Amino acid sequence: MLIIMLTGLSVAGKSTLALALSQQLKASGYPVAVKDGDQYRYTLNKDLGFSEADRRENIRRLLELAKENQKAGAVTLIAAINPFEDQRLQICASTGALVIYIKCALDVLIKRDTKGLYKRAFLPATHPEKLHNLSGVNDRYDVPLHADLTIDTGLEIAEAATHKCFQFVMVKLKPA
Repeated sequence: MLIIMLTGLSVAGKSTLALALSQQLKASGYPVAVKDGDQYRYTLNKDLGFSEADRRENIRRLLELAKENQKAGAVTLIAAINPFEDQRLQICASTGALVIYIKCALDVLIKRDTKGLYKRAFLPATHPEKLHNLSGVNDRYDVPLHADLTIDTGLEIAEAATHKCFQFVMVKLKPA
């Protein structure tokens, strides 16, 4: 089955879309596994920080779990920032994974920011609560150059975005 990477900045809607998409795929009879980057930061990857090496290791570990699900016949959705284009391309080349870029304008992300991450990232450098490693603000995020699908969650409501993702995945699951 497929591995699908949903990549985008914090609060863009990766987890929300992955959950909604998984529900639709399950309702259509497909086994589905969701690997949510935020959830695994509290369990399997709690030993990792936010350096480039740690971010790459985070994705490597999520991919290993996804490959096990793929072998078991499940569609696997990886919902994680996954900031490095070279790593995404390597994963696609080695596993046939697909990339769905969850795009969203920065001003919309700031309005959605229930965790206060963007607010902290924009604090002065000397502020004790300054967040120095928020992907896409003060840390690297490579916008996918060759995403298989781009969803702009700042322009589309969740239901429309989910429908678009579902239709895309269903085409990929149909035998040629």
